[in-house]
Amino acid sequence: MSKTRGRILIPLPNTGAMGRKRNNFYMRSLFLLALCIFGLLQYHNFNYLDSRDNVLGDAVTNDSDDAILAMVPATLHKYLTPHSRNHTASGAGAALLLNASSPGGVTATTLSFDVYHPPNITEIKRQIVRYNDMQLVLNEDTFGPLQNDSVIIVVQVHTRITYLRHLIVSLAQAQDISKVLLVFSHDYYDDDINDLVQQIDFCKVLQIFYPYSIQTHANEFPGVDPNDCPRNIKKEQALLSNCNNAMHPDLYGHYREAKFTQTKHHWIWKANRVFNELEVTRFHTGLVLFLEEDHYVAEDFLYLLAMMQQRTKDLCPQCNVLSLGTYLKTFNYYTYHSKVEVMPWVSSKHNMGFAFNRTTWTNIRKCARHFCTYDDYNWDWSLQHVSQQCLQRKLHAMIVKGPRVFHIGECGVHHKNKNCESNQVISKVQHVLRIARNSHQLFPRSLTLTVPSLMKKSKLRKGNGGWGDLRDHELCLNMTLSNSSWIITLYCLGSVQPSRSEEFESRATAKQSLQQKNRYGY
Repeated sequence: MSKTRGRILIPLPNTGAMGRKRNNFYMRSLFLLALCIFGLLQYHNFNYLDSRDNVLGDAVTNDSDDAILAMVPATLHKYLTPHSRNHTASGAGAALLLNASSPGGVTATTLSFDVYHPPNITEIKRQIVRYNDMQLVLNEDTFGPLQNDSVIIVVQVHTRITYLRHLIVSLAQAQDISKVLLVFSHDYYDDDINDLVQQIDFCKVLQIFYPYSIQTHANEFPGVDPNDCPRNIKKEQALLSNCNNAMHPDLYGHYREAKFTQTKHHWIWKANRVFNELEVTRFHTGLVLFLEEDHYVAEDFLYLLAMMQQRTKDLCPQCNVLSLGTYLKTFNYYTYHSKVEVMPWVSSKHNMGFAFNRTTWTNIRKCARHFCTYDDYNWDWSLQHVSQQCLQRKLHAMIVKGPRVFHIGECGVHHKNKNCESNQVISKVQHVLRIARNSHQLFPRSLTLTVPSLMKKSKLRKGNGGWGDLRDHELCLNMTLSNSSWIITLYCLGSVQPSRSEEFESRATAKQSLQQKNRYGY
């Protein structure tokens, strides 16, 4: 017989351990299930449009010309289709057409035509003076005169016509674009670019031309004078060779490079031209939006700009700049499409698609000496220097978190990729905006102010150099004067030569202009 036989088993008291284990198991299961459901919902929110889009397989990765063209309304294809004059016919400039209606059957008919010859520098200078004197506003008879509260869009244009085509297409699709004045400011005269701009039929258009470009002054200042000091020559050698401006290299010991200095000159010239010299804009007090040829805009950029302007009084009374573009690698419209933040204007972050009015420009213009003598060839870094060192009311920006202005240029002054006309970024921006449009993330009903992440206080910094030449200082400063005054001053100082079509005032006026120069130190 077993020793345990007849032993009575007494149950242990119920401590609830098994129940707790079951409850913990259930809670963990419910938590994991909820986490999975949450993750699926988030995945669905970000990607449901892609799963329903029957062109997903090609839209992101296919950056061919045909794929990009397919994303553009057919009526706008004319802006993307080159009609270049810069080609010649085979041989002697003749074309062969087949004539099937002739009595003898099919014969070849020779049609002769003139081969296109680009204008020479003398003709280009004449045309620049003509355009700038005429100040012709195209399409004004269709869209009416500029209103005081209308937006003026100023586009700085160099030579990259492919990017410019896509910018024009994006502008054409924007709501309320018919109300704006679109100003193209050129520092390179090109008939193909002019033809493209003059094709625009969706708003008022005006072309202005920076008159002292490298193109028109290739062998003299502000271009490259044969006696200019080479960039990397030592100051001692420069003094011995007696090259131009040998006494004034930049803060890094280098001498000027015209291809870099031109952009800063062009920026201050066009701003002064638009605010102070053009008849159509001289008394305009609304916003002026600054774009460049390699930008691309969303269709609600004007709508959002107007909404931001209306909300400055309660969201950011100190804001005097509105910024529609930010340099982001990814664009999360689902989270940020209606959110804005406010912070001091930072040149490297807020220099794309920004706008201000005449009041802000007047304050900047008063600080022209700080802008024009700061040893940095970048206009945006120079503008930040003005804000930090001169303006009583520093530049403060309201920035949209979901950008409405995108940078599509793969190449420029600072960057040279292997393919400078890449479609990859253009295709990406088109697809991002298509998703935003289909998911109703454009045209928000209201704006929400978010608290920006903590920013390090912007320290005063040395400039990037490239702007030590006193001739650049002088040219820049004189371009903030009235048009006639600065031309007279430069002429009398021997910096430029007048063209035949330029009208100069009397010697007494020139003397008065020089006295003004001496009085104010420029």
